[in-house]
Amino acid sequence: MKISGLATGMDTETIIKNLMDANRIPLDKITQKKQYMQWQLDDYRATNRKLFDFSQKTLDTMILSTSFAQKTVSVSSPDDVAIKNMSSTSDFSGSLQIHQLAKNATMQSKSTSSAPENRVLAEGLGTDQKLSDLGLTGKQTIEIEAMNNKGVMEKKSVIIDDSDETLQSLLNKINSGTDVNAFYDAHTGQIAMTSKHGGAGGIAITDGALKTVLKFDGALSIPGQNADFTLNGLRTERPSNTFQINGFEMTLKQVTGEPDIPGVVGKTITFSSAPDTEKIFDSVVKYIDEYNKLIEDLNKQVRETKYRDFHALSAEQKKEMTDKDIELWEEKAKSGTLRNDSDITSMLNKMRTALTGAVGENGMTLKDIGITTSKNYLDNGKLVINETDLKKAINDDPNKVHELFAKDGGTNAAENGFARRLRMIVDDSQKVIAKRAGKVGDVNDTFTLGRNMKDMDKQIERFEERLLQVESRLWKQFNAMESAIQRLNSQSASIMSSFGG
Repeated sequence: MKISGLATGMDTETIIKNLMDANRIPLDKITQKKQYMQWQLDDYRATNRKLFDFSQKTLDTMILSTSFAQKTVSVSSPDDVAIKNMSSTSDFSGSLQIHQLAKNATMQSKSTSSAPENRVLAEGLGTDQKLSDLGLTGKQTIEIEAMNNKGVMEKKSVIIDDSDETLQSLLNKINSGTDVNAFYDAHTGQIAMTSKHGGAGGIAITDGALKTVLKFDGALSIPGQNADFTLNGLRTERPSNTFQINGFEMTLKQVTGEPDIPGVVGKTITFSSAPDTEKIFDSVVKYIDEYNKLIEDLNKQVRETKYRDFHALSAEQKKEMTDKDIELWEEKAKSGTLRNDSDITSMLNKMRTALTGAVGENGMTLKDIGITTSKNYLDNGKLVINETDLKKAINDDPNKVHELFAKDGGTNAAENGFARRLRMIVDDSQKVIAKRAGKVGDVNDTFTLGRNMKDMDKQIERFEERLLQVESRLWKQFNAMESAIQRLNSQSASIMSSFGG
């Protein structure tokens, strides 16, 4: 029971609140420290996300050869053939004559006649008709042989169950389980099949009962054919009109010549490739921009001002402030969480050092391709590009430029290309930061800041228990004082009454 100043007239509740506020100051400091650690943890993880993104961009843009394999291909007759580079780092040129385009095999049930006896379904019935109504009972297997994606004839089986199969479900199984596409044409009452892959081969159905029911006895079958062409004097074939040679994809569009006919000379197509200097240049520039942005962000963090007079606000303090004041206060309170961080500072120094020296037997440096370090000390090691020199280096030998960034030195890390060096440093730093701040979803016990915050939670819990005990003791003391004074007042009144007062 709490008695609030009935005998003394004191504002006991306010007095105890003020005393508790004084006792709570150490707890507020622990809570503020924990909040600061949480901000620090968030900033470390944000930094690690930036490092991860940069590492991925380094791999995708500079280490893998895709960016440096970009080429422009000139074709004398683009209406007849399309050629594009897929993965080649070497140039490709020559001549081409197209004698025959590849075609897919086709097959239609029964014949082209639309006579009722040649229809798979009677007029008026749809593809939802059950196969059991067509005379099929029990489980059935249909085998269809056609050209597969490797240019080889292959049999594939489809199993059906007459209890719930319809013509459409059968067609769906054929389309998904074999190398042909099939559909039912309600106008003619026929099923048409087309092989999914071109090449010299037909379509064959080897089943008995199902073959008969679907009217494929005596079906019209037109075999496919290979593409026939002469490339740089060599006559050859492919099962598809689109294929790859030496990392270049060629798509044949129409016949240009038939040298088998005496006295007839077909049209010869010429083609050649060259490095796509602009695209490769843009890739390098974009990567350098990403590097400059990263070191700018990291340098800003390790140099950010720390305002020691601005601490995390308690809930009570926030009640007395406007939202704008809270925002401005916390902006300063959160500043400098990573100031002078030794791990990030060490990483920045290693990154700057990694970009010095040479790579490869020829001892090429970044300066040789027009990339130098800024002379402005405020740039903290940003890279500067001389566009003319970089474009010339790419145009002269894009593979050399790629090696400068991506060379794998194996066990000798010093022989690595510059981009590979940076990626190793960034990846190692991610691991160090993760030990301190963990990753999203990590249990607090697995990283340093998490363990510290867990210890603080225990301190806060113990402190709050002590505060409850202190508050309870204060109320007991004040209640006892009130009771004692009340008894004294009663005794005083009784004495005064005895003396006739």
